[in-house]
Amino acid sequence: MKRFVLAADLGGTKLAVAGIDSLGKETTPTSKRPTPASGGRAVVESIVDALAQVLTRDAAGIGVAVPGLAYPDGSVWAPNIPGWERMPLGEMLRARFGLPVLVESDRNAFVTGEAWQGSAKGCTDVVFVAIGTGIGAGIISGGRLVRGFGELAGCLGWMAVHDRFLPAYKSVGCLESHVAGPGIARAAQRVFHRPIEAREVVQRAREGAAQAREVLAEAGHYLGLGLANLVDVLNPQMIVIGGGVAGAGNWLLDPARETLKQWAQPLAAKQVRICRSRLGARAGLLGAAKLCFDQL
Repeated sequence: MKRFVLAADLGGTKLAVAGIDSLGKETTPTSKRPTPASGGRAVVESIVDALAQVLTRDAAGIGVAVPGLAYPDGSVWAPNIPGWERMPLGEMLRARFGLPVLVESDRNAFVTGEAWQGSAKGCTDVVFVAIGTGIGAGIISGGRLVRGFGELAGCLGWMAVHDRFLPAYKSVGCLESHVAGPGIARAAQRVFHRPIEAREVVQRAREGAAQAREVLAEAGHYLGLGLANLVDVLNPQMIVIGGGVAGAGNWLLDPARETLKQWAQPLAAKQVRICRSRLGARAGLLGAAKLCFDQL
């Protein structure tokens, strides 16, 4: 008999919840709502309310993906949510629902979801690179999540891909400064001489604007340097690119692939595949569910 769990994917601006069974199928439609801007316990109450709306007595547990650092005790540090320096989310959800609760960082949930039901299905060595307002990576090596000593493995935005330290790197890291959405926007502003967002750069590239394509190609080059370093260290079967900036598609990924081939260890470069996420926004929900099933 198929079991199911309640899964939640919390972001800085949105919250999604659904029931997910052991085959990766939704048992309830995904419900979405904004993340309360006030932060603190208001966000916890929003998660509780959203989960309660899809709860049935047959649920086996709860899995939650969070945008930050999830400690083993289920508490969370989430820098983009006010008041979440060490929010005891797991404890609060267990007290409210009386169910086993698994709280995990979203990057680990993303890579788990893609390896379970997405582009990397069946892969034992895979990296998921999420590129949006920031950059993070979930890593599976030899079939196991790579967490690091302080649960900080995968802070890819801080990877050094430039030989001179610039002031912007101090707050968000080198790779993130060049490849994340705000970094692409800053580069485009220097070209177009006006405020412009990353999504408009992508749209202009699709419309044939050479300058927009050059901005994305430069970001792709820096991304390729970062991916080459991942390939050299981890020798993955697949690197999955997700997040909002992945919508740039081959305007970003083709230059990244070319740079990777040029810089990475040749045999490892031939073995790896670079592709976009197949699950999109569902990766976090499915990954949270799978990790909850694994704990159960």
